[in-house]
Amino acid sequence: MSEEILINVTPRETRVALVENGVLQEIFIERARRRGLVGNIYKGTVCRVLPGMQAAFVDVGLERAAFLHASDIGRRDDAAAADVGGSASRDIAGLLREGQEICVQVIKDPLGTKGARLTTQITIPSRYLVFIPNVDNVGISQRIESENERVRLRDVIQLFMSEQEGGGYIARTAAEGASAEALRADMLFLRKLWRSISETLAISKAGALVYGDLPLTIRVMRDMLGDNIERVRIDSRESFQRAHEFCERFMPGMPTQLEYYPGERPIFDIYGIEDEIHKALDRKVQLKSGGYLIIDQTEAMTTADVNTGGYVGHRNLEETIFKTNLEAAQAIPRQLRLRNLGGIIIIDFIDMQDAEHKRQVLRMLEKCLEKDHARTHISEVSTLGLVEMTRKRTSESLEHVMCEVCPTCNGRASLKTAETTCYEIFREILRASRQFDVQQLLVLASQEVVDLLLDEESASLAELEVFIGKPIRFQVETLYTQEQYDVVPM
Repeated sequence: MSEEILINVTPRETRVALVENGVLQEIFIERARRRGLVGNIYKGTVCRVLPGMQAAFVDVGLERAAFLHASDIGRRDDAAAADVGGSASRDIAGLLREGQEICVQVIKDPLGTKGARLTTQITIPSRYLVFIPNVDNVGISQRIESENERVRLRDVIQLFMSEQEGGGYIARTAAEGASAEALRADMLFLRKLWRSISETLAISKAGALVYGDLPLTIRVMRDMLGDNIERVRIDSRESFQRAHEFCERFMPGMPTQLEYYPGERPIFDIYGIEDEIHKALDRKVQLKSGGYLIIDQTEAMTTADVNTGGYVGHRNLEETIFKTNLEAAQAIPRQLRLRNLGGIIIIDFIDMQDAEHKRQVLRMLEKCLEKDHARTHISEVSTLGLVEMTRKRTSESLEHVMCEVCPTCNGRASLKTAETTCYEIFREILRASRQFDVQQLLVLASQEVVDLLLDEESASLAELEVFIGKPIRFQVETLYTQEQYDVVPM
């Protein structure tokens, strides 16, 4: 399996594409005007404590107050101290008070109308490790399956922890096979960085950014480079140089994977990335067999509906349904990654009668989800044939990053028909003729509505004019949508 990372850099936007065997799997976008906040550390002020929600709102200098739940308040050195991670039963009123200044870190970007989500349990990642101040635990990534390797990493980290003062560590997946010297260098770097953050925190005012996470290009080097990545191609000489220096300093041996792309043809065009991004904004996803998916993203959840479409199969209906569902089970995990969809996800597979077919479809879904960097949880197929799953969401979906609510329909994804608007106009004409003493009425509407009124509805219009005893004139307004109209008494 060949994986490549393509990085397209422009002055106002950086885009990173993860390509597997020539097929786009994930896309990350960071814009200068709207950089992600996850990982940023702030000195905040508690502006409101809500005992009924066991949460508090914290002002960290952003547009909206950020949200801090009691379960995200880590251990502190006062009487309210509790175990790291806490629990939902901890009393927020005993942990925080309004006006209190606290150090917090963003764990979820603002999503829609919701503010950022915070934690007081600070974590600082490096290539191999994550440093957690104020605790002395050692954790190992669950993706490292070898028990011998887990024991080795734990022993190495604990050995070097004895040389330092305070702080715990989590070994990341990339730490598998890393030398003791590389782990120790990571630990020294993280300790030095935390001392710098602590000093900045001490002199900062409330609402100040204390530490900002690395730019997207460098985060990709830190988090995604591994033996599975064949090469990284960057089309900006300056960004390539920065990435190269970062790799030489923190990831010896990796720079050979980096390539500067100087070609005149845009790097994303070579792999057809632009077309794939546009397809990822559509509701409909075509399957190779002729079937298709309909993916809808709502405030509460995301739904994926599977349909056979033009696929008629070769043997019988059950086999046709099974093959369509099996193909959908492979396509849906890729779409979730590509579109960066998170939260609750409901998959409506086509109803299957065979229990073995259900098991195979579910197993295929689970297997394809194993490639996902985000944490997922999947349930069994329900009695209604639905699969419920969750995917950890920390940032906006691709649609929310690249699109905005349609000003014509205001996000409804549908418009009233011209016929509906005609009948509304008739009612408004009756209302206006009774309310005002007028000589005539002027109707302002879109071209489609006026055409319908003067053509198919002309007989009804003539009857209405006779009924109210007043003439009705029409004027086309090119800027009006199909729903907009005005009835003006004259």
